[in-house]
Amino acid sequence: MKAPSTALLAALLLPLSSAAQGPGLEDPLLDRMIGEWVLQGQIAGDQVTHDITFEWVLQHNYVQMTERSREREPDGRPSYESIVFIGEDPHSDGYAAMWLDITGTGGLTGDGIGHATAVGDSIPFLFHFPDGSRWHTIFVYRRATDQWEWLMHGEGEAESDPFANVILTRK
Repeated sequence: MKAPSTALLAALLLPLSSAAQGPGLEDPLLDRMIGEWVLQGQIAGDQVTHDITFEWVLQHNYVQMTERSREREPDGRPSYESIVFIGEDPHSDGYAAMWLDITGTGGLTGDGIGHATAVGDSIPFLFHFPDGSRWHTIFVYRRATDQWEWLMHGEGEAESDPFANVILTRK
């Protein structure tokens, strides 16, 4: 008996894989993030400007954020870069975010995953680290101006004196 061709197998399996895939994530708050933005404000005491892009990826199941600072290292590389994936948290009615950036030196671990439940137009992510520390990364949508405010602070630090306080404005 002759083995089926690869094309025949693909034709037979394609309807199964399409049927198994859901419609993707539908989320009006995440939809407001989609687009190109300029981040400006203060991070770690420095005034910064970064370029940010949010886009739906992987068949509308995740929002991918790419961030690149306009500030440069002496060799010309951006001072900061990150890629973040935001999706549904399978253990709650909220979100999960996987944060990958140039400060990570330990490889891919679960330490870069934060969890949040939306509160109105706010997505307050909380990251837990092995040393017991916790980190807050809060996105707040400002409807009146179509901007996002982004605050970051460690556990126990006052929100009034955060590590980062920036505004994202559409390009």
